[in-house]
Amino acid sequence: MTTLPDWMSPPRPEGWFAEDLDSLPDAPRHTELIDGALVFMMSPQRHWHRRVINRLDSTLGEQAPEGVVIDSEMTIRLDDRNRPEPDVIASTASVGPNATWYEVADVVLAVEVVSPESEHRDMTVKPHKYAAAGIKHFWRIEDEDGNASTVVHVYELDDMTRTYAPVGIFREILKVDRPFPIELDVQALYS
Repeated sequence: MTTLPDWMSPPRPEGWFAEDLDSLPDAPRHTELIDGALVFMMSPQRHWHRRVINRLDSTLGEQAPEGVVIDSEMTIRLDDRNRPEPDVIASTASVGPNATWYEVADVVLAVEVVSPESEHRDMTVKPHKYAAAGIKHFWRIEDEDGNASTVVHVYELDDMTRTYAPVGIFREILKVDRPFPIELDVQALYS
């Protein structure tokens, strides 16, 4: 059996807390904290996944109104035991150059671009956690047929139930007015 590196041992009997992610210099890039457990993204990233994130980041950045910041692959501190890393976010507050996470209260949109490795988390675990934490808008982007046929599932938070209600499924032109007016060519996210 292989011995784990010392940094992989939780610093306390209760496990990991959100602030512990910042003291793991040897952890793989894109390490998340879900329910107090470290989650590593170890599989290679598909070209479709990386391209969709880049294009979405750029497109939303061009359309975001003043006071809304678009960022990608930064964690959100949901609570003491959860710091997931959406693929793209929209926030009403900018962070400093040394920041490693966003406050959940400032995030108005979380986007997950589904990959085979993260499919379960992106489709079940993370949307539930984002809704429970009060993030108003959630998008899930998928390669619908495995051949870069992109589809965007758009959801909005129902404040009473703290669950997401579907707004629409977009395969061609996505046009919404919340969290700010957005119009994008879905298939151009990967072209």
